[in-house]
Amino acid sequence: MIANDISNTETVRNVFIIDDKGIIRTILIYPLNIGRFIPEIIRIVQALQMADCSNGSTGANWISGQPVIVSPPKTFEELQTRNAEIEKNRNGITWYLSFKEPPEKCMEKKENRNQLEARK
Repeated sequence: MIANDISNTETVRNVFIIDDKGIIRTILIYPLNIGRFIPEIIRIVQALQMADCSNGSTGANWISGQPVIVSPPKTFEELQTRNAEIEKNRNGITWYLSFKEPPEKCMEKKENRNQLEARK
């Protein structure tokens, strides 16, 4: 891709992560003199898959196998339930930042990927 503010003739390194519905989910743009970082690209794909599967969010520096962030409560009753869960399970800081282990179905996908990679 050409970046007019950098050069009219030289390209910059772009990575587009497009989901199975044809929606661009991530765009990474690297300067001319910097190579792409493949482990980060793989981490982004894994984070997108985990967030979609778990209906949660992946935080900064999230890596595969870590808990996901629970979506914030939508009602006061959900907020109270969340606070009780945090106190009982010690799985968060406050009602707007709590964590959960991903559902088994999400982890099964990861295990299947690991088995495929091990066969290569």
